[in-house]
Amino acid sequence: VAGFLPVGLAKSSAGEYTVAIFQVVGISLILSWLGAVVFTPYLGYLILKVKVNTAQTSHDHFTTPFYNRLRHWVDYCLEHRKTIIIATIALFGVGVMTLTKVPQQFFPLSNRSELIIDLWLPEGSALTQTETVAKRMEAILAKDEDIMSYATYIGGGTPRFFLLIVQQLINTNLAEFVLVTKDNTARERVMQRIRQTLATDFPEVRGRVMRLNVGPPMDYPIVFRVFGEDARRVRMIADQVAEIVRANANTVDVNNDWHERIPSVRLVLDQDKARALGVSTASLSQALQAHYTGIPVGQFREEDKLIDIVWRAERQLRIGVDGLPNINVPTSQGKSVALAQLVTTETAFEDGVRWRRNRFPAISVRADVVEGMLAPDVAAQIVPKLEAIQKQLPSGYFIETGAAKEDAWTAQKSILIWIPLVVIATLILLMMQLQNLSRTFLVFMTAPLGVIGAAFALMLFGAPFGFVALLGIIALAGMIMRNAVILVDQIEQDEKAGMDTWTAIVESTVRRFRPILLTAAAAILAMIPLSRNDFFGPQAIAIMGGLTVATVLTVFFLPALYAAWFKVQRVQPEIDTRINSENPELGDSHE
Repeated sequence: VAGFLPVGLAKSSAGEYTVAIFQVVGISLILSWLGAVVFTPYLGYLILKVKVNTAQTSHDHFTTPFYNRLRHWVDYCLEHRKTIIIATIALFGVGVMTLTKVPQQFFPLSNRSELIIDLWLPEGSALTQTETVAKRMEAILAKDEDIMSYATYIGGGTPRFFLLIVQQLINTNLAEFVLVTKDNTARERVMQRIRQTLATDFPEVRGRVMRLNVGPPMDYPIVFRVFGEDARRVRMIADQVAEIVRANANTVDVNNDWHERIPSVRLVLDQDKARALGVSTASLSQALQAHYTGIPVGQFREEDKLIDIVWRAERQLRIGVDGLPNINVPTSQGKSVALAQLVTTETAFEDGVRWRRNRFPAISVRADVVEGMLAPDVAAQIVPKLEAIQKQLPSGYFIETGAAKEDAWTAQKSILIWIPLVVIATLILLMMQLQNLSRTFLVFMTAPLGVIGAAFALMLFGAPFGFVALLGIIALAGMIMRNAVILVDQIEQDEKAGMDTWTAIVESTVRRFRPILLTAAAAILAMIPLSRNDFFGPQAIAIMGGLTVATVLTVFFLPALYAAWFKVQRVQPEIDTRINSENPELGDSHE
């Protein structure tokens, strides 16, 4: 339970998403402990039958050939303790290096059967144009037998039918579709067909097909943000970043959240002439609004409804700028003057939308990744190439990495910040159980051993290392220390029973081998169904691999570490000492 404390206390969106893991694990473990100390003994009293007057001793089943070989192997580890410890440390180093080579993934994709399609027309497109393109896509979707149903949203995104969805804002140039396919296999087929259709039949739009993500909402898996004071300079830097991102073979659909620049007609007012004619800026603005948008001049009552009566120019005069010079602007004398006498026009390109972050203009260069690649790995390939641009940036301008790589670090930081609390809680619990400082630190040193097997298992099965796998490694620490406590406590009991420390280490390992093995095997077998789950698969694989290797190390490495920690030496039997002292010549023959 202490090992899962960081999950319950993590202050991040990922922590909010996974806090139920801590709650379920904590409650179930506490209840299972109560069952183990209360219900299990009573159940044993009812079921188990005591054998009376048996010739067998309680340790006869530890004298089988298997246990004799195990006893020999443990004895060998004690004799060559330095070699065993050095080999384990080297294996741990290899495990850590392997873990850095495992593909990185923040959260796995959802196993839901829905797909989302975004169709982005050029910035400034009208709703009628967007609707025309949407109807063309609907005609294609209606013929696909793998699609059970679909819904179309024009001018904006879908409502939040799924908590982790990223909602799109109002955009007249956006059409979004939500598809429900027959199953996950059909989902993949539909996704490939739609991508091919977008590439061949919709050259005028920027199309995107997405699965639903699990974890904190994330729009694009690859994001690099450019900050600065001057918006024009920021866009120029962002264009350079986009070229580097586009040059990577593992990225597709590179774009930015400021979209394309759109042409605009700017009116330059001649202030001297306007003052001479008695035209104010407010009257000019009102005239333009009346012409293009319209102004209410009254209301029409229809039963219980009031409908505004809007005055504006005819449609053919509102859709272009050809008639702009002929707009009449009222003057202060009650007359009107043509707009052409007051202004000159110039055409310029401007941003359709500008985003700010921390009060600075911020443009996000975004991209998807090709199938089979993970976003953090692709981002790691691009970051070194951006350093050349970063070094040339003037003061006040900088580039930062966002999306999956940023969210993964934020989530892991929210977990790692609580590790000191876990260490303190674990040490207190171990001290309460072992009541010995040396043995407490000895057991605590076994906690990281799960990294070895977890890294090798993730690499072997091709599972990514992400947030859920990190939770599995944290859980491994508690499982491994539990096995270590079982063995160390048994050694202490055997020492109190009169055994020398060497014999106590060997015999305790032999006697505790079966319960340690069976508890580990039960945990490993319980993870098999989860190993094929899309979400919990990496966590289950990490626990299975880590616990397998850690169990072997508990049986062979921990006795060697115990012997080295307490400088245990083999005690020669008294008969050997007596024979050697009485007749030195018989010493070798006796051995």
